[in-house]
Amino acid sequence: MAKSGASRGWGKKPVWITILGLVLLGLGIAGNTYRDEVTGYAEVGSSYAARVACSCRFVAGRSLEDCEKDKLGGMELVTLSDDAEAKSVTARFPLIASHTATYREGYGCVLEKWEG
Repeated sequence: MAKSGASRGWGKKPVWITILGLVLLGLGIAGNTYRDEVTGYAEVGSSYAARVACSCRFVAGRSLEDCEKDKLGGMELVTLSDDAEAKSVTARFPLIASHTATYREGYGCVLEKWEG
């Protein structure tokens, strides 16, 4: 005998919705638990990358593309951009951190003041 639409009812959810909800809940809990660690790594990683890339670019005179090769393992999410006129390099970790280092005659590359 075929089931009618009324016998299935609206209250029953497909299994994939429950699984998706549990996965999102787990990601939310993990994100909240490790927020400070991830933020700390992003801050340190982006400031380190900005300083090293600035030195590579404006002290060593290499191209920014060549300086990308100097990033350490695990820093794949950090992106670099330079401003040749200001002699600065900005490193960004998506949605979390961004830091800029500027070349200053006699001092080399110096990080801009941190906010936070």
